[in-house]
Amino acid sequence: MKRLASLLLVMLTLSTALHADDSIPSKLKNSPLSISLELTTKYMWRAIEYGDAPTSFAIINYEHKGFSAYAEGVYAFNGSHSEVDLGVAYNYKWLTVGVNDYYYPSSVGEKDHYFKLSSRKTGHYLEGAVTLAPEKIPLWLTLSTYFWGADKKPINDKNAYSSYAEIGYSYSFNDYNVASLAVGAALNKGFYTDYEHGFNVVNITAKYATSFKFGKFRLPVSASYILNPYRNKSYVTLSIYFNSKQL
Repeated sequence: MKRLASLLLVMLTLSTALHADDSIPSKLKNSPLSISLELTTKYMWRAIEYGDAPTSFAIINYEHKGFSAYAEGVYAFNGSHSEVDLGVAYNYKWLTVGVNDYYYPSSVGEKDHYFKLSSRKTGHYLEGAVTLAPEKIPLWLTLSTYFWGADKKPINDKNAYSSYAEIGYSYSFNDYNVASLAVGAALNKGFYTDYEHGFNVVNITAKYATSFKFGKFRLPVSASYILNPYRNKSYVTLSIYFNSKQL
């Protein structure tokens, strides 16, 4: 009964909005907010695997005059991984500077303490990141470091400051097709090398992004071949993307 009432309420709201559309001024500002959904066959991040099932990424994004902020929920279909991320960034021409908060709750969250913010006990990982992407050259360079939170050295429980660098190149074809190659490395003994080894190449990713056409609608898709030389593992993933800006 509650579902029926909710459905009727949604239908009434949509009907009212459609009838009211004629009274809305024709010149409205574009919303700085957008929502997106990514579905992937396997969650890979910097050539590290998370969970063991297809995964969804639900994202709320805000952009205005170079400033951006996002909230992201990541959930494996079988409950093997869940994640809540927040981030802010500022972009000026070829430079982007940002801070990200990664948090990994349990599958049901009963034992989680999101607001436990003691550096020694928190489940949050705070990362600072800088990306250089020249406007006329299809290259990018990213440097990032965990500077606070659960990124601790096992031997003394001090901050590990796990650091990662990535350089990438992309080539754009016609009709919304882009091929890219990225190589990433751990810069110190930290998260990416199990806190046991220093500099190591940990990520080589070749990616091809295109779109499926359905009439006038395009559905963005991408396929990636991912190699982690440090862990001696390789993967192939496929992702599809939905974004409110496409509508």
